[in-house]
Amino acid sequence: MNDLIKEMFVRAFKNRYLEKLPDAASISWDTPTMAFTTDSYVVDPLFFPGGDIGKLAVCGTVNDLAVSGATPLYLSAGFIIEEGLKISVLKRIVQSMAAEAQKAGVKIVTGDTKVVPRGKADKLFINTAGVGCMHACVKEAFISDKIKNGDKILVNGHLGEHAIAILSARNEMHFESEVLSDCACLNGLLDKILQKHKRVCFMRDITRGGLATILCELASALELGLEIYEERVPVSTSVKGACDLLGYDPLYLANEGKVMIIADAAESEDILRTMQNHPLGEDARIIGEVVQDHPGMLICHTSIGSKRIVNMLSGEMLPRIC
Repeated sequence: MNDLIKEMFVRAFKNRYLEKLPDAASISWDTPTMAFTTDSYVVDPLFFPGGDIGKLAVCGTVNDLAVSGATPLYLSAGFIIEEGLKISVLKRIVQSMAAEAQKAGVKIVTGDTKVVPRGKADKLFINTAGVGCMHACVKEAFISDKIKNGDKILVNGHLGEHAIAILSARNEMHFESEVLSDCACLNGLLDKILQKHKRVCFMRDITRGGLATILCELASALELGLEIYEERVPVSTSVKGACDLLGYDPLYLANEGKVMIIADAAESEDILRTMQNHPLGEDARIIGEVVQDHPGMLICHTSIGSKRIVNMLSGEMLPRIC
């Protein structure tokens, strides 16, 4: 275990906080307001088109901090490894984590490793925690209290790519055009938005349960209604085809590089342009708005001109994809 920690994890995540292997990382702090999050990752399969469980763990934790209005700084990583997992597989995942952390500008400063008997885990589970400092313009993590009638709903790109990538890898399904997971760290995009625009009311990363689930949760917390327009929701041709074939609704599919933003109507077009000028927001759209009608409900204007109530997803379309 000592060799594994030093040769695998310390070598990959090398930084001054980690290299002495203390029981707790001692990190400097220059701001009175911090953000703190934790998450666990149990994706099956470990590798999928566009990513792997290691990249997913970094991106998911970074994004939870970023959509809260924080700049991610430090991560922890706990590995629960099933006996028999190949060292080459673990090394590939650890290197992927290191590369994504470096790309996002965060450091993995502490962690833990446990090996459990064969059959007591499914190859590899990863638990993370993340710490960041809040942007100067953000007093606290975004909550629904700031949302008002007329605010616009934006997303930064095509929905459902992560879920379909996992499905294709898990079941060896081959579509005419390969669908890659959108797994990506959003902190660079969101930093630009928060630096330039002061009228962001709410942000949430669109993960398990998809766009519909987070909007339904949000609507239930408001004394206002939400409306979206089906034709404005960005969905790639490949994902749309897979959904038509398999009977899925892209509104409920998981993503790992998508954010939903609610912003003041007066600044929404400017925010949209900022998103579209970033590689992770080229396909961004304004997809709906906040309304006074039907408080607590999410309504979708369909492509055929009708309206339908969008309810919370009951159960899971796909198990274990985040």
